[in-house]
Amino acid sequence: MALHKLKDFHTPGSLDEALDFLGQNSEALVLAGGTFLHGLEARGLMSDVEVLVDIRKTASTVDVNDSAIEIGATTTLARLLEIPQITEAPWAAALPDALFYPPVQIRNTATIGGCIAASCPFFDVPTALLALDAVAVVRGAGGERKLSLPELFGGLFANTLEPGELITKVCIPRVSGKAASAFLKLETNANDLAIVNAAARIVVDNSGICTEARVALGGGVAEFALLSSSAENVLLGSKLDAAILRAAGQAVVDDIAPMSDHRASAKYRSAVAQVIAHRALERAVARLI
Repeated sequence: MALHKLKDFHTPGSLDEALDFLGQNSEALVLAGGTFLHGLEARGLMSDVEVLVDIRKTASTVDVNDSAIEIGATTTLARLLEIPQITEAPWAAALPDALFYPPVQIRNTATIGGCIAASCPFFDVPTALLALDAVAVVRGAGGERKLSLPELFGGLFANTLEPGELITKVCIPRVSGKAASAFLKLETNANDLAIVNAAARIVVDNSGICTEARVALGGGVAEFALLSSSAENVLLGSKLDAAILRAAGQAVVDDIAPMSDHRASAKYRSAVAQVIAHRALERAVARLI
């Protein structure tokens, strides 16, 4: 990989130092795990980069409390698999499902903040986080603010962060009641980016009626991972039997705009999205306790 215009590579030792530097160098490209730099360079999106800022020495703490799991933005994917509240909770199961797909080299380097900041439609973790209603905590010169992931994703490889802003935390709100989630992915071969992926989170009451639902899809079904309100509307207020789950899977086509590329055609992605969403829902229902 060649960055012919690169003039400076900065490695701040703290979050405050990183924000100070970005306040004076707002066009700098932020590097977290760095696992997608080659992908960006191969697409011609780094030819004008003059300054890189490596923030790996900043926010990597994890705080588990009664209301949420708060994850520092530079926490690696491998670290997340060491947190029992993530790996053992049915309501959060979509996240460890997604974390097991990348190879160990990626898990040891890629960060949760970088995964969502990249706004790459082919990544797995953003789709799982969408289904879990994760929120990005952002800091910059104007202070701190919170963005839902639909608010953060701005387009293909583009986010809505202001110049000089950083994602400092990703917060996953806890879900009370009878809840479960799941993630599934179709890939060309092991460790490849997704052709289509899907995540689902459901909450039911004591009579088995669905009171909350999230169905998220990624992998080239749009320019970024998205929620399917059509599928969610099928689930809400219903008993989650086989017919309802099948109908919810079919409904995702109303919310996606698949792309064609070297992995799959738009038509194929549209067909597969229905199947993968349906199977993710089936897996989530099977985990309800």
